[in-house]
Amino acid sequence: MDSTISLILAQDGISTGAIYALLAVALVLVFAVTRIIFIPQGDLVAWGAMTIAALQAGHRPATVHLLLALGFAAFAIDGLRPQPSGSSRLRPLVRASRHLAVPLAAAAVAWCMPLRDMGLALQVALTLVIVGAMGPLLYRLVYRPVARQSVLLLLIMSVALHFAMMGMGLAMFGPEGVRSNALVAGSFDLGAGPVSRQSIAVVASSALIMVLLWFFFDRTLEGKAMAATAVNPVGARLMGIEVTKAGGISLGLASCMAAASGILIGPTTTIYYDSGFVIGLKGFVAAILGGLCSYPVAAAGALLVGLLEIFASFAASAYTEVLVFSLVLPVLLWRSIATHAHDGRDA
Repeated sequence: MDSTISLILAQDGISTGAIYALLAVALVLVFAVTRIIFIPQGDLVAWGAMTIAALQAGHRPATVHLLLALGFAAFAIDGLRPQPSGSSRLRPLVRASRHLAVPLAAAAVAWCMPLRDMGLALQVALTLVIVGAMGPLLYRLVYRPVARQSVLLLLIMSVALHFAMMGMGLAMFGPEGVRSNALVAGSFDLGAGPVSRQSIAVVASSALIMVLLWFFFDRTLEGKAMAATAVNPVGARLMGIEVTKAGGISLGLASCMAAASGILIGPTTTIYYDSGFVIGLKGFVAAILGGLCSYPVAAAGALLVGLLEIFASFAASAYTEVLVFSLVLPVLLWRSIATHAHDGRDA
């Protein structure tokens, strides 16, 4: 293996690891706030890639219709449920209408704008809105009714939701794979070999999202409320923090990061309706390397997963998946010996 091949493999591994880092950080975020292992995040990655590919082809993405259905379902649950006698019927309807604001706005843009000619920036923004808005709605419909149950039950709900979303993905997009247009075309010579501008864009976009996430937690009231919920949900509830709202925001951020990952990975990989599970599982391996609690370690683990995957696919392609997923075994063994089982919601 000469230096040119090593450089090409390294840049592919770093760009792939940057995408896995987004998924790993999102998984850690959701688990810290809600104790949910958000397995369907991989499906949202695939939907993000397929949504922007549909927009670039000038087609109205089927995810818009699903977003509308989720919005109306949440509106019906919150706005039409029975109220105590003498209470106003208008107030719950007005409060529940927030579930319809983003779906209706996204549908209006998808139906009225010339999708093929709207420009890459608007296509990316619309994809982030469509897929990102699904997170809070999924939390309201699926997870919120069982939010105080055990981690095992929440995991079972995640697995069930994953299979449901995989079936919906097949119905919406079909069995054919898609590949979106490159965000940035071309490459430049670094001396030892060519460097793809697409890889630079992927790493820079991931770094920007990480910085925005840090700013959200460090400088905004909602971010600090989510951090308090992650540390002690019972204490946060006693201090007046809306724990359910924090859960919805966490899934919204995770969905936006999943959509961004799909947008970034779409130009380099052919995405099928069921491709998200393996992608999300590799992000989960990185999150496990961080103990499902450390953002920097999870991001570093994601870079390790990306580099190992690319170099293993070159040297021993038949064992790539085995080598990647075997990373989790020593971590799980060490944590099973060094720590005791504990669920923060029992505090």
